[in-house]
Amino acid sequence: MRKVDMRTVPWLSFLYLLCFLDRTSIGNAKLYSMEADLKITDTQYLICLTVFFISYALFEVPSNIILKRLKPSIWLSVLMVLWGVMMTVQGLVHNYSGLLVMRWMLGAFEAGLFPGVTYYLSCWYKRSEFGIRAAIFFSAATISGAFGGLLAVGIAKMNGIGGKPAWAWIFIIEGLITIAAGAVSYWIIVDFPDTASFLTEAERTVVIRRLQGDAQFSAAGEKMQWRHIRKALTDWKTYLAMIVYAGVDMPLYAFALFLPSIINQVRYSATKANLLTVPVYALACISTCLVGFLADRYGNRGMYNFILLSIAAVGYIILIASRNAALSYFAVFLSACGIYPCIRDAWMSNNSEGTYKRSVALAMVISWGNLQGAVSSNVYRANQTPWYPLGHGLVLMYIGTGLIATVMFRFLLKRENARRDRGERDEIIEGQEGGFEVNGRFASVDAARGEKGDEWSGYRYTL
Repeated sequence: MRKVDMRTVPWLSFLYLLCFLDRTSIGNAKLYSMEADLKITDTQYLICLTVFFISYALFEVPSNIILKRLKPSIWLSVLMVLWGVMMTVQGLVHNYSGLLVMRWMLGAFEAGLFPGVTYYLSCWYKRSEFGIRAAIFFSAATISGAFGGLLAVGIAKMNGIGGKPAWAWIFIIEGLITIAAGAVSYWIIVDFPDTASFLTEAERTVVIRRLQGDAQFSAAGEKMQWRHIRKALTDWKTYLAMIVYAGVDMPLYAFALFLPSIINQVRYSATKANLLTVPVYALACISTCLVGFLADRYGNRGMYNFILLSIAAVGYIILIASRNAALSYFAVFLSACGIYPCIRDAWMSNNSEGTYKRSVALAMVISWGNLQGAVSSNVYRANQTPWYPLGHGLVLMYIGTGLIATVMFRFLLKRENARRDRGERDEIIEGQEGGFEVNGRFASVDAARGEKGDEWSGYRYTL
């Protein structure tokens, strides 16, 4: 799979680095007098953060359906160029309404990348291989956090060039980089295994048979039918996974958007605050990749989630209680190492079979999680500086919700696996003994697998 790895993971990770950098760079720009220059209040700034997540959440499910119907090489490239344009124009606005519109449009065009790539990677790799690839891809978010701070400090030196302030140049430069990356992505991004031109016919067959041997029976291709989408909409796992995802994503966005401000308000200047975010994100990146590897190697994704969320909870408890800058900075490291490595999309992807069902289910889960960004955008209020007790308290509440949902999800998956082990979910197969009518009647085992997907009695969920 090394050939597939080299053509998928590195470039897609770079694209997500740009995606996360573009969405969160407003937190870095804020430190360079953006609010004063645009004459916006703290409440208006928070509204600008909020509208991004509303449009982002609204367009994720439709985008994943289009991705499957079109091609990743076309759809993802188009989205990147468009959000790069929005990012660049964000640096040209002169007032609140301009910034508000650009944030809405940025969210709409960025919406397709993360759920699209998560689904796309799940179409290439076995369930036991997907976690580390997803972790490397998602670790780009932590790299963007570290790189974003350094980049902001460097770009800020352009203050006054062309009559533009430092914060405007942050948006303009980062937007132009995204446009360039999007333009070349059409020739770099490969499509799905059954049509991948960089593989020989024999290699495509090997990739597809590996996936089918891993209970991904739709790997050879699946015709779109509304029943596949309906399955995603009516599956209990989708909705419980949405709660798990929300319990991680709200803290993640709150952390990413406000980390520079948290450090800045406690003691440090704008430039030093941006620089102090770098080691935090570096450690989060290492943790994310390490957990992805261990979860693939040893399984038990739910247990890793529980441990990580517990670490994050300890970090935020310290942040709530601390009135010391050094202790708060230490707590930020704990929080980052608990939030960023959490296994959300890989866990749901591992437990959803059928390309269209998985596409819609993942988009729903990720969409709901990202919608929590609208909440996280409003919890750190200027009147709560420098310790932000309300913001930290609400983040801790979300982490607690994620912990409870994680325990429930793992318990219910384990119970369902046990029922299948006992034969309670066996279908009636013509010419074979056993099975129950309530579970369906099929001409063959292959027919049962193709029709029922992850509901087939031989399918086992990843705990």
